[in-house]
Amino acid sequence: MLQLNRFSVLVFAIALTIASLALSLFQPWFLIGVAFFGFLTALGVYDVTQTSHSILRNYPILGHMRFLFEGIRPEIRQYLIESDADEEPFSREQRSLVYQRAKGVEDKRPFGTRRRVYDAGYEWLTHSAQPTKIDDFDFRVPIGGPDCKQPYSASLFNISAMSFGALSGNAILALNKGAKAGGFAHDTGEGSISRYHREGGGDLIWEIGSGYFGCRTGEGRFDPERFRDQAADPQVKMIELKMSQGAKPGHGGMLPGAKITPEIAEARGIPMGVDCVSPASHPEFQTPIEMMQFIGKLRELSDGKPVGFKLCIGHRREFMCMVKAMLETGIVPDFIVVDGKEGGTGAAPVEFADHMGMPLVEGLTFAHNTLRGAGLRDRVKIGASGKLVSSFAILKAIALGADWANSARGFMFSVGCIQAQACHTNHCPVGVATQDPRRARALVVPDKAERVARFHKNTMHAIGELTAAAGLLHPGEFLPFHLLLREGERTMVTGDEIYPYLPEGFLLNDDADDERGYRKRWRRAAADSFQPFDTETRRGA
Repeated sequence: MLQLNRFSVLVFAIALTIASLALSLFQPWFLIGVAFFGFLTALGVYDVTQTSHSILRNYPILGHMRFLFEGIRPEIRQYLIESDADEEPFSREQRSLVYQRAKGVEDKRPFGTRRRVYDAGYEWLTHSAQPTKIDDFDFRVPIGGPDCKQPYSASLFNISAMSFGALSGNAILALNKGAKAGGFAHDTGEGSISRYHREGGGDLIWEIGSGYFGCRTGEGRFDPERFRDQAADPQVKMIELKMSQGAKPGHGGMLPGAKITPEIAEARGIPMGVDCVSPASHPEFQTPIEMMQFIGKLRELSDGKPVGFKLCIGHRREFMCMVKAMLETGIVPDFIVVDGKEGGTGAAPVEFADHMGMPLVEGLTFAHNTLRGAGLRDRVKIGASGKLVSSFAILKAIALGADWANSARGFMFSVGCIQAQACHTNHCPVGVATQDPRRARALVVPDKAERVARFHKNTMHAIGELTAAAGLLHPGEFLPFHLLLREGERTMVTGDEIYPYLPEGFLLNDDADDERGYRKRWRRAAADSFQPFDTETRRGA
């Protein structure tokens, strides 16, 4: 009986095939049934005899329903099941906010907040009884220390690193045209500067990863002359050395030769048909001091443009090693971008995406306070990236120590991304994360460029409104005490209780208290090596 139940669909298919065949002798249109049920019979026979799937061997024909529903499960969940607040990784509420601001449609909400304001984890900003009036929402951040000859006035909100190759040419072009129209910067990602970046004409932050794309020798090492030529382009406003990224910190990458198109090869300076490897670490330096010397070299070769680096905080001692190297060499980067582990990428190993790297809030506050402790915070600007798409999220990052914010997926939404999460398959349904020209054609550049600029403008406007409501004149005036967090139903704490700004120069003062364990870690950091030099460090930095 059990056997009959498992194979009942196949038995019915065989029976109906025979019946249709017999009836077709009298009515030819029954041949349609012969074709349909014959196909099911052949499929069922194949299922029973194949050796790859146990379910299909036991449940021929019927077992395919499992794979069908498994394949469309993400869409069913996204459109029918998940609530507006479920973040996987961005909630419908967050995505809708971006879409509305990008399209310039109503982004207001009736009937009050949907947040559970008495649940632990709820956050809010304090407001003033005397709000200020702000007329200009084009908030800028000057980037460039005393050794910088060509400082850059950056927008408070910019496009984070996304490479051509990960994104389609149309997506890159739309982003860059939007950046030019809105007067903000576009980070190239480590894939270097493509023809689509140049065609857009917008301000660029040229990111240089361990593969040195756009400035590499045939062997994959750094080429000073090629770098000098690229950096001289007036469109390049800043140089960003990528140490790691939040979604897969400490992980290298490889672009298979089969996926390298002529345009990707042109942008990256690599040959066609050859696997392109990005090492996990930079081959041009091995120590913190050498890293600062390399940054100094980039500044010199770029004729004094702002040079900095991006990282996701890992071993906190190692970041302190970098800061000690700044003090020892006198070479101080103009900026540091702290990427939270919640940052996105086209593809990352699951364990890296889920369990490697420090979230933005902790990484940002640690970097900010370490620079304060070393007396360098006033010379180094800090950018923040990692799921920053709303004005509140941006202002929270600024209150905790950032000078400006970057967003990647927020701007992807503005050009039409629907969070299909098919970035690694080359089958992006809206033409954003693909190299398939037929799919990329769906992304109409002039329309999407307007949406990019509009999303930025409306987000900046919202930032200005919150700033004015707090009684401030510039978002940079937000401090931790402007942020309140609920720990439980009856308790709340201010941001400066959890994420305080530590005293200037406390790491250099032998008599200072050990502020939250910083000085203990500082003593174990060395400027001449990233490697631990004592047992305690090996057992947990």
